[in-house]
Parts: sequence; structure tokens; C-alpha cells
Amino acid sequence: MNRIVVVSAGLSVPSSTRLLADRLAAATTEALAEAEVVHVELRALAHPLADHLLTGFPHGELAAAIEAVTSADGLIVVSPVFSASYSGLFKSFFDVLEPGALDGTPVLIAATGGTSRHSLVLDHALRPLFSYLHAVVAPTGVYAATDDFGTAGLDGRIQRAAGEFAALVGKPADRGVATDDVMQVRRSTAEEFADPTPFEELLRNASR
Repeated sequence: MNRIVVVSAGLSVPSSTRLLADRLAAATTEALAEAEVVHVELRALAHPLADHLLTGFPHGELAAAIEAVTSADGLIVVSPVFSASYSGLFKSFFDVLEPGALDGTPVLIAATGGTSRHSLVLDHALRPLFSYLHAVVAPTGVYAATDDFGTAGLDGRIQRAAGEFAALVGKPADRGVATDDVMQVRRSTAEEFADPTPFEELLRNASR
């Protein structure tokens, strides 16, 4: 069964960002016929994220959220629009992921805002971010302004985006990254700490 993780950065309760995330998750589950869905609400992780940025170590719920995201078969990510871009909370979460953590991971991008004027956030901010992280971004993203909720147009965009995303998730993919003809496979956080790379080896690799 495919495991879909939904990352929502809404700040209010209830949140239009979470509402859009739920609708995308429901449409994706329907398109896949069956899927396990895990929700990560970044609002509850704001303080642990600030601590992680200062200390470099995740703890508790944040560590569990990072593990869920980095081991997912696909991600649905939804941010409110702040100053014509994704929110700082949203960016902070993806900043603390290890390099290569999202390599080859299918991602459906979405955003919410007060007016349709901010819809370009999908292609000007979210898509470049996840392309930089080497994720596989679904062709159609979904932007929902306040007036869009309850309209057939939003329903159609959700169905189309979920169908494209489900097709990416359903494809067998090699999540490794080829570097100097050596395949490096992503490892979980627990595995990294259980079998750390010796410091001497890190120095040798850095000096090459």
C-alpha cells in the first residue's frame, strides 16, 4: 500500500490550507484506489523547528514528522501565501531535511491565499523549491483563493492534480542517487544514527 504524507502549514484552526490538503488527500486516495495517509501539521511543530535550527537535532514529534516525510511514497504539500511566497514555517521544515532526503519523491504542490493574484506562487516559489530538492513535482499544482472553495473549477483542478500525482506515486521508482557511478540509497534518520559514517571517511571524501 502506498503511503502518502500530507504536509500542511496553515496557522489558523480551522484552516483553509488544511481543508485544501484534506481534499487533495481524499482525491489522491480515490485515484490510487487505496493508500495510507499521514498528516503533518507544521503549526504544532513551530517551536521544535526553531530548536532544531539552533541545535541541529530534531526531537520528539518533529523527528517523527521528518521520518514520515522522508520515507513517504509521495508528498502533498500545502502552504498559505505570505508576501507572495510560501510561509516561513513551511520553508523552515524543508530546510531541516538532510540533503537528498526527497530525491525522486513524487510531490503534489498546493497553496491557499486571499485572492487569485497570488496563484503564481506555485510556479515561482513552490515548484523551484522542490525541483531544487530533486523531488518529482506533479505537472498540475492547485491554488485556492478564498472565493474558490465550493466551486466546480477548484474541484476539477483537484481531481486533475490528484490523478497526475497518483500516476507518479504508482510508478515503480528507484529512489537512489547516482554519484560517481555509485548508487547511494536514502536511509532513515534512525539508520543514520545506528550506522554513522566515520569522521575520517568524511574528511577523505571532502578532500577529494
